[in-house]
Amino acid sequence: MRIKWVECAALSVMAALSVMTGGGSWFLALALGVTLLKCLLIPTYHSTDFEVHRNWLAITHSLPISQWYYEKRHMEGAFLFAVLLHFKHIYLYVAPAYGIYLLRSYCFTANKPDGSIRWNTFSFVRLISLGLTVFLVSALSLGPFLALNQLPQVFSRLFPFKRGLCHAYWAPNFWALYNALDKVLSVIGLQLKLLDPKKIPKASMTSGLVQQFQHTVLPSVTPLVTLICTLIAILPSIFCLWFKPQGPRGFLRCLILCALSSFMFGWHVHEKAILLAILPMSLLSVGKAGDASIFLILTTTGHYSLFPLLFTAPELPIKILLMLLFTIYSISSLKTLFRKEKPLFNWMETFYLLGLGPLEVFCEFVFPFTSWKLKYPFIPLLLTSVYCAVGITYAWFKLYVSVFTDPPVGKTKKQ
Repeated sequence: MRIKWVECAALSVMAALSVMTGGGSWFLALALGVTLLKCLLIPTYHSTDFEVHRNWLAITHSLPISQWYYEKRHMEGAFLFAVLLHFKHIYLYVAPAYGIYLLRSYCFTANKPDGSIRWNTFSFVRLISLGLTVFLVSALSLGPFLALNQLPQVFSRLFPFKRGLCHAYWAPNFWALYNALDKVLSVIGLQLKLLDPKKIPKASMTSGLVQQFQHTVLPSVTPLVTLICTLIAILPSIFCLWFKPQGPRGFLRCLILCALSSFMFGWHVHEKAILLAILPMSLLSVGKAGDASIFLILTTTGHYSLFPLLFTAPELPIKILLMLLFTIYSISSLKTLFRKEKPLFNWMETFYLLGLGPLEVFCEFVFPFTSWKLKYPFIPLLLTSVYCAVGITYAWFKLYVSVFTDPPVGKTKKQ
């Protein structure tokens, strides 16, 4: 039956084209032909709306709201994340969150009523399947380099430990504050004649070069120290994900904290890595007023910290306008969403965020016309990095407080 309708439609289109093109009006012929084709194919259309709504009604009737949008696709998630990790190794920042989540939710088949693990439900077969999935992806990705004996070269480029603790423009993290403190202490030490000027390298940290350097007053930092600090910063979030389950929101918080902790304490962190925490944090921002406040502080300071990457004159009005539009829209929308809650910012947070305005005016419009520009060209970058590091550190600390204070979400036996 459908074939006959298609044949009729084709004949109608051809007839319309032959009639209309005789007069030279090819556009009208085409429009009429398409219209006739759509009309004649109406009996062949099959709508799935009924099945979709019937399935949705069944889901909402038989399952609690926490499971309406819940799908267990652990193996697919493990495979896709392994592929993503081999495309861009920066996602190693969030690998602990994915690893612990998959181990807990897939390798253990049931929980106690309070949400804690039933240790006797561990599935060794599932653990092997997860391991094989990750191993096969890694073998496919790194196997050719291993065969050509180039794996050491690959790892030396992926993890450039000789490039120094910080990037040329300091990422706004803990080490930016550490470097700034060392700089201040060295200046004070020189003024008080406690340090020998001949033993202090000139502009070792603020030269804008990608290189290793030694701190003047504070102990110098090695890659091993940053690794230990990063693991210590991540461990509490991993602990909460394992022993204090909070559902999908708990996993998302752990994911953000892993990304943010790696950004805070990692070796030679690029400033763009803050986006790994900002983007998933936007999902949490619409759930609770506290999370909305953290998101606004993190996204405002994080986005502003990227301003020095866009340093040409034509980019100046563009980056300012885009940030103002996004920030104003985000604050007004979240304030409307949580209008019945307490204010999203306290006076200290408000004062800090407003301080970004004078900082931008000084860095972009005042400093270039001062005598400091030639002698201390790195001052705007230093001020931006240190100021934003304060806000990002505050957001990191506040997010950890919410992880420890939120109650666990009890789960029933897994399906």
